[in-house]
Amino acid sequence: MVIDLKKCIGCHTCTIACKVKNGTKPGIFWNIVLDQERGTYPLVKRTFIPRPCMHCQKAPCIEVCPTRASYRTEEGIVLIDENKCLGCKQCMVACPYGARYLNEAKGGYFTGTVTPAEELLYSKRPRGIVEKCNFCASDIEEGKEPFCVTTCPLRARTFGNLQDPESEVASLLAVRGGFNLLAELQTEPSVFYLL
Repeated sequence: MVIDLKKCIGCHTCTIACKVKNGTKPGIFWNIVLDQERGTYPLVKRTFIPRPCMHCQKAPCIEVCPTRASYRTEEGIVLIDENKCLGCKQCMVACPYGARYLNEAKGGYFTGTVTPAEELLYSKRPRGIVEKCNFCASDIEEGKEPFCVTTCPLRARTFGNLQDPESEVASLLAVRGGFNLLAELQTEPSVFYLL
């Protein structure tokens, strides 16, 4: 995934779209937008940095998982097998991006009780396991893009195969460069940012 920071306006559409599609519980955000402010008044600049799971090629979360619940697909997407996850949180501690959450929330958003709509959404998410962005893997299998990409009103996100030199993501990185968050940790993230 390539995220153009010049296009991101911090609208949080990606955050909300992800919550709606995946039915995550209160306090669990697979796709957040960080807000950086630099400078002093009147010369202040804000930058918005969307932060999904980085789907690292050298993922520390995979290395520490005692049950091998965390794994990487052939396409390079890091997933969690909910049938193997113990909820031990070792992967949460190992993730330098804070992109993993333990699903232990009870109740709904507004009333403390779960509404019928929330119950339907939450039934997809078993309690007691760790969860995170999965790049909408089931949509990718159907030839679609991740929901955060298709719902971004300014098309700040581009998804594709970086190994294909003809792909849009490869072209964007070839022309504009790009960087990874916390590149110094050498986790080789699959999410790139353009300035």
